[in-house]
Amino acid sequence: MTGNRPCSGWGHCVLFLTGVLLVLGTCLAPTASAEELTGKVLWIYDGDTIKVSGIGKVRLIGIDTPEHERSDRDRSFTRLGIPARNLRPTAKAALHYNIDRVKNHPVRLVTDTDTHDRYGRLLAYVYLDDGTLLNRLLLEQGFAIVYRRFDFALKEDFLAAEARAQNARKGLWATQ
Repeated sequence: MTGNRPCSGWGHCVLFLTGVLLVLGTCLAPTASAEELTGKVLWIYDGDTIKVSGIGKVRLIGIDTPEHERSDRDRSFTRLGIPARNLRPTAKAALHYNIDRVKNHPVRLVTDTDTHDRYGRLLAYVYLDDGTLLNRLLLEQGFAIVYRRFDFALKEDFLAAEARAQNARKGLWATQ
């Protein structure tokens, strides 16, 4: 090194810049990488929230299911053209679907960029034993809509699954 310059000559500059990039990559990597956890589903709160052993409450990332009782959140569904009369029956159907499908079963959880919501629940993609993604299944069955307020890695995939359920008039999208 000569004077205050970090490198002298091409070879030294390449080594210096490589070192800087490695340090920056190491610092930035944890925010972009997903965390994987496993556990057994102990409880089903509703269509989009479960309790997993060793982890606690888990909110299924990227989806929204109707509440058991009428709430301000109903507008998220009715704005999409979903009849209000479909909300309570679908909330019940989503709950029972999850009870049948995942209660007392092992799951693998994968987080995205945001790992927790404002209530402290872990935000995760929930994978079943066979590798099936529960979040997507609920969309495909018409039990959920895509949570559009925030970005997440599988948003485009989830929007396509929601569109398939809508076109098939499943669950929320049924016209009775």
